[in-house]
Amino acid sequence: MSEEYVLELEHIRKEYPGVVALKDVTLQLRKGEVLGLIGENGAGKSTLIKCCSGAVIPTSGKIKVNGKEFDRMTPQLAAENGIAIIYQEFNNVGELSAAENLFLGRPIRNGIMIDRKAMEAEAAKAFAQLQIKIDPRELVKNLSVGYQQMIEIAKAIQQNAKVLIMDEPSAPLTSNEVENMFKVVELLRTQGVSIIYISHRLEEIFRLSDRIEVIRDGEYVTTLITPEATVDELIRLMVGREMTQKYPPRKDCIDEKNVVLELKNVTGNGDHNMSLKVHAGEVLGLGGLVGAGRTELAEVIFGAKPKESGQILLHGREINPKSPREAIDLGIALVPEDRKRHGALLTNSIKNNINMPIYERISKASVIDSGTEKKTAEKYRKEIQIKCPTINQLVKNLSGGNQQKVILGKWLAADSTLIIFDEPTRGIDVGAKFEIYKLINDLVESGRSVLMISSEMEELIGMSDRIIVLAEGQMTGELEKEEFNADTIMAYASAVVDNKEVG
Repeated sequence: MSEEYVLELEHIRKEYPGVVALKDVTLQLRKGEVLGLIGENGAGKSTLIKCCSGAVIPTSGKIKVNGKEFDRMTPQLAAENGIAIIYQEFNNVGELSAAENLFLGRPIRNGIMIDRKAMEAEAAKAFAQLQIKIDPRELVKNLSVGYQQMIEIAKAIQQNAKVLIMDEPSAPLTSNEVENMFKVVELLRTQGVSIIYISHRLEEIFRLSDRIEVIRDGEYVTTLITPEATVDELIRLMVGREMTQKYPPRKDCIDEKNVVLELKNVTGNGDHNMSLKVHAGEVLGLGGLVGAGRTELAEVIFGAKPKESGQILLHGREINPKSPREAIDLGIALVPEDRKRHGALLTNSIKNNINMPIYERISKASVIDSGTEKKTAEKYRKEIQIKCPTINQLVKNLSGGNQQKVILGKWLAADSTLIIFDEPTRGIDVGAKFEIYKLINDLVESGRSVLMISSEMEELIGMSDRIIVLAEGQMTGELEKEEFNADTIMAYASAVVDNKEVG
């Protein structure tokens, strides 16, 4: 291999008991380039980058940094050789300042005393290098998610990182924050930093990368020069098959006479005067910009936040759930936006997660019927095609798409009739997205109802039967399928509510 590469991975293999996560992956990264790394959930991307950081030790293969060969990395070796990873979950401490976070674990000292002024001065230089405006004295908990991410990047650069690996960096960010992050990536490239950029958002890969590496099922597929690649080609390479359509066809199964959920002038959790209906067999889409009040409305319906006024009717009967447990018992389910924090118990098994809502039902005298527990988990593992060697596998070891399926499996086990999806495919690759869409179709075709919150315009239009748009905690528009139009939806989403303007 040529010495022009700052990082080289040669035939990396990683085996776990019963699972081969990486079979044979090779990667080459040049100085000052952005290499897009793509693949379906479960393709092995996370395992591969953890091999680079020393968090995972390869079973076999070689790692070269500037021509120097290693058969394994350690976190210390990775840092010494200028390799840093920016994960989706940041390592910041909210109660400390931006400067203190920058020097976390390695403070500047004046004798035995920590020299905060020196750390603040160095932090100001680091932020200036990235052309970002952050007060070094500001507590991190008071900063936006975008600025918290910038602190992580500044920390890596301040420690002389020459290889920066970014794992789904845009996932937690707003659109403005994403643009700022793009500027920083492009700036780092001009400064000679080499970047591996992992994302399911192919438009980001095309915008930022010089080359694109595709891996599938733990194996290297190919590397393409970005301007010569196409979206359709990348999707085919990722999933190993042609994706002739993004959204699976759905039967017309809406029962207009059967209103499953109705809100009448509901106010609470920052939302005002919400009125809507969801019918059996219907996917009702909730559109709007970040902060429009969509998640807040879902929390009220699910009993996670209190309703202040108005009525919530389920199957024509007024309900007032005071907790998620009450809502679950009524047949309401929520698949949350942040599945890792709020949707699944990651350190528990698939079996445990699927049975979680029904343990009371399948227990006698506090003793769980283990036969029913296993039978239920196996039923939904097969029904919704959760890819796993055993139902005893920990959920944290599953891909994002399969974690989402486990969450859905527990709500199916709970016999939920209304399922609220908050950003159902966030952080999920194109192949797994299609599977989630098919599962949503299966839900409504079986007579259930779906309330779907999505910030992806194409997804909102492609999956909804009707769309209601929110802005600033109020409903600004309702569209029937024949009226769906991206410009119209954005106009409603950008409505100036106080002045009763709708763009």
